[in-house]
Amino acid sequence: MKQAIRAQALEKIRQSKHFVFMTGAGVSVPSGIPDYRSLDGIYQGLDQPEYLLSRTCLMKEPQKFYTFVKNLYHPEARPNIIHQKMAALESNHDVTVISQNIDGLHQAAGSQQVINFHGNLYDCYCMKCGQTVSVTAYMASDSHSCGGQIRPNVVLYEEGLDPEAMTLSIKALEQADVVVVVGTSLKVYPFSGLIQYRHPSSDLIVINREVVALFEDHLMVTGLAETFFEEL
Repeated sequence: MKQAIRAQALEKIRQSKHFVFMTGAGVSVPSGIPDYRSLDGIYQGLDQPEYLLSRTCLMKEPQKFYTFVKNLYHPEARPNIIHQKMAALESNHDVTVISQNIDGLHQAAGSQQVINFHGNLYDCYCMKCGQTVSVTAYMASDSHSCGGQIRPNVVLYEEGLDPEAMTLSIKALEQADVVVVVGTSLKVYPFSGLIQYRHPSSDLIVINREVVALFEDHLMVTGLAETFFEEL
């Protein structure tokens, strides 16, 4: 049964002309990037990551925020088979990637139509003067030459989403004939709520290590996403 569902999902992707990939942390794990929620050694006994990645922490305890965020950078990480296959599909398909991930690996793999729903760690700027700052400089210090504080351009807890990211995501989903959710349990809102904007006639495929419960009709492919994409 599982093999039949996998084969059906692969065939739907192959036959699709316009599709959207919605990706989560499970896509980057094979590249050596852990889900920040699993970084127990960093915050165990101190604070939860929801606080450490909040605007409150950034403003009230900037050093604690900075110390935690630096652990999210993995410059040695490279795109894996999942990123690579998604990018390769652009050669003969209209592909949009909507990603929860903030590691920039989809762009590094060559994907052209990427919506970083929660921003990008490698896009840093000074909150005082607005100047763009290199990641190298940010890794050395979170203080800018103007005296302002540097931060990555990611959506923190207590902050609103970029309206453009939401608009572009909805537009892509409305036009897709297949929507493929990869490496996410769809528990984070409003990312999970994007599903409701897909075209009513589109197919929905979910690829995840664990079963994802959805009200919408979908094909549930359980297992490693990298194994699935090796077959694609």
